[in-house]
Amino acid sequence: MTASANPPPIATELLAWYDRHARDLPWRAPPGTAPPDPYRVWLSEIMLQQTTVAAVKPYFAAFTQRWPSVDQLAGAKDEEVMAAWAGLGYYSRARNLLKAARLVAARGGFPDTEAGLRELPGVGDYTAAAIAAIAFERRAVAVDANVIRVVTRLFAIDTPLPGAKREIAVAADSITPGTRAGDFAQAMMDLGSSICTTRAPKCLLCPLAEHCAGRVADPERFPVKPPKKAKPLRQGRCFWIEREGQVLLVERAGKGMLGGMRALPDDGWSAKGDGNGEPPLPGEWETRGLVRHGFTHFDIELEMLERVGGPPGETGNGSWYPVAEIETLGLPTLFLKAARRVLAARQTA
Repeated sequence: MTASANPPPIATELLAWYDRHARDLPWRAPPGTAPPDPYRVWLSEIMLQQTTVAAVKPYFAAFTQRWPSVDQLAGAKDEEVMAAWAGLGYYSRARNLLKAARLVAARGGFPDTEAGLRELPGVGDYTAAAIAAIAFERRAVAVDANVIRVVTRLFAIDTPLPGAKREIAVAADSITPGTRAGDFAQAMMDLGSSICTTRAPKCLLCPLAEHCAGRVADPERFPVKPPKKAKPLRQGRCFWIEREGQVLLVERAGKGMLGGMRALPDDGWSAKGDGNGEPPLPGEWETRGLVRHGFTHFDIELEMLERVGGPPGETGNGSWYPVAEIETLGLPTLFLKAARRVLAARQTA
């Protein structure tokens, strides 16, 4: 992809709007200033994958306070990073974050091209383009959900997703300037998040309204998406085992759902099927209700069981933690919900 000699009118008008209306975000540099630290750009882009800005802000602040540089993050223990990530979801991102940090630290810095960035674990086409543009001022076409919405409306692209991706990339490339690459990428993101919204877009406030073919054709039609498939429901059991004010937690296998995370024992449910129902220890068990949680591709319904009697037994890869500290132990949201269910059931018993 090459830049034209003069910026397209759309880029000129959008950058002028961005100069006045850019969001103030902790990982950004103000419009027209020197690029931010690549570490902060990379960290924010990994966190923002399939996650909202509002959800990411406190995690970004905590990570950069605890690990201010990629070298410091690279030296962190796996379990510390996984616990700090808890609640942000999509936990494979955290595992790839550590792998990438260690790779970057070993090579002495971040690669500054899209091709080089794509070699880092967890960095795909969009993330590589965004980092290259924002951190290194490379001309790159970063196409995320916001950009897809803006471009399909601007050009009235009515080919359904995902088949329209190539058409969208070509259209986005045609309006991308050769200068201020990072500002332009972030301007497109801001336009999509604040003006060209999924529902009720604010066309009267849009700096690109006069260029927008979709405005006439009904902007909410775009992007055209295929019908949604119903998500399967998985079922399983989760087990609360307590002694002397401490609860048994296990470390999940490094691969698979919530890999490497600290969690309550369960019966082996997975994204592909239900659990086997078998508790990890013999004894007497009482039900504490159901917990339901949604993942991207399926929903899970767990029956909560509490052990009320039986021999101590072997704890396998488990360790004991104070029940009073359950909220601070870095449990994934599903298992934190499960723990809260047990504790709430006790209060109403």
